Amino acid sequence: MTSYLYLYTHSPLIARKSGISVNGHIDYVSCVFTVPHVQKVISRTFEALGSQVKAESLVLSLSSSPVFLWPNKGGHATAGEISPNRPCKDLQQLIHFPVPHMYFIDCLSCLQGIINLTLMTEVTEPGVLSAPTLLRGSKKHHLLQTTLPMDCVVSVLSSESISVVCGTLVGALCSQLSDMEKVALRHMKGTALLIPQPFHFLLPAPVGLVTVVYPAGVPDSQLETRRKELHSLFELPDDRPYLRRANALHFPDEPYKDGYLRNPHVHLNHPALENGKPYLVQGVYSYHHYMQDRVDDNGWGCAYRSLQTICSWFQQQGYVERAVPSHKEIQQALVEVGDKQGSFLGSRQWIGSIEVAAVLDQLLGVTSKIMFVSQGSELASKGRELANHFLSEGTPIMIGGGVLAHTILGVAWSETTGQIRYLILDPHYTGAEDLQVITEKGWCGWKGPEFWDQNAYYNLCLPQRPKTI
Repeated sequence: MTSYLYLYTHSPLIARKSGISVNGHIDYVSCVFTVPHVQKVISRTFEALGSQVKAESLVLSLSSSPVFLWPNKGGHATAGEISPNRPCKDLQQLIHFPVPHMYFIDCLSCLQGIINLTLMTEVTEPGVLSAPTLLRGSKKHHLLQTTLPMDCVVSVLSSESISVVCGTLVGALCSQLSDMEKVALRHMKGTALLIPQPFHFLLPAPVGLVTVVYPAGVPDSQLETRRKELHSLFELPDDRPYLRRANALHFPDEPYKDGYLRNPHVHLNHPALENGKPYLVQGVYSYHHYMQDRVDDNGWGCAYRSLQTICSWFQQQGYVERAVPSHKEIQQALVEVGDKQGSFLGSRQWIGSIEVAAVLDQLLGVTSKIMFVSQGSELASKGRELANHFLSEGTPIMIGGGVLAHTILGVAWSETTGQIRYLILDPHYTGAEDLQVITEKGWCGWKGPEFWDQNAYYNLCLPQRPKTI
């Protein structure tokens, strides 16, 4: 099997030696200057930055190690045992990975396919000491100053030499600077400069990993024309988002800041069924369950939590930008659509699949199909419908029956035998965000048909993807 490494090069926004600064000084002529003149100065500044990236003073710091690389000196490194001709996978031997703790062992194996490098420049140059000469002039200037968040990723064979990889990285950095210049000039507002920000996307084969630069402060809704161009360039479908900011690749060593677990089901093994296949949720969701967000909803909020998980899916796939709704916002939406009376606000009343569909429509503009099952024993015969849903829509399903609600993340189904298993995300969990407990205790796990109350009726809410990019 061919082994690949992701080399992730970035420059933090702080610390002079770690960032790439853009300083454009524009002389006033009678206090008047034109936008074209400003653009020329910016272009010259980007050209100078490109020269810095190609200079021998460029340094790459290997994260979590004492190693420095000079990419424009043939991959010379401070570590004596690492020569430029060695395969780049040898760099991993110099990285001090943290000691794995419990369920982070899986994450550690992912990290070992990624090499993080920090972009730096040498600020001390050898030369003859001489007395400084100071010149003072009196002019008016218009100063444009910002720090570019350089953030570059390349995928290379782990056997590729360090010197070749360094050349690839420098080429990618130069290409990113060129893209940043285009975005900065295209989205200038007068003489105000919007910071160009790179985002990485892992697109379907054969495209793979790409980087797109967007201007900071410009919402996705105003970048649709650019996305259409990119969809055409990469031959992507025009009915679902791939290149919105929310679709950006999330690296394993970047923790989510909101505290919610993402996709706990990926740590599970698929059930073995004769001629069976798994049909799973597509994309990323957050696990919402009882007692989160300082809300004690134990015993009544399971459908609210399932709905929040569904909303998180639409948010993280880039369909909507609004935050996951709170219990209060869910109740308010149901009052606004006329489904509930005003007394419902602030109550602990249950909701079901019909209400979940109404809230999705009201708050997200998402339509849903409702599947009615007169008794739980009939769910075993719904394999084809559920499999088709996950193939075509790929959204989480909310199922409510009796006094319980759950989220279905997928099914394993055999078309020949009719055997079926359900991938269940249980909102009734009340503990901490402990992946090991959640997966080992079955709060996220595969269940058989006996999991359902055989005599209770069930309603399933199957959210549909909007047709948009």
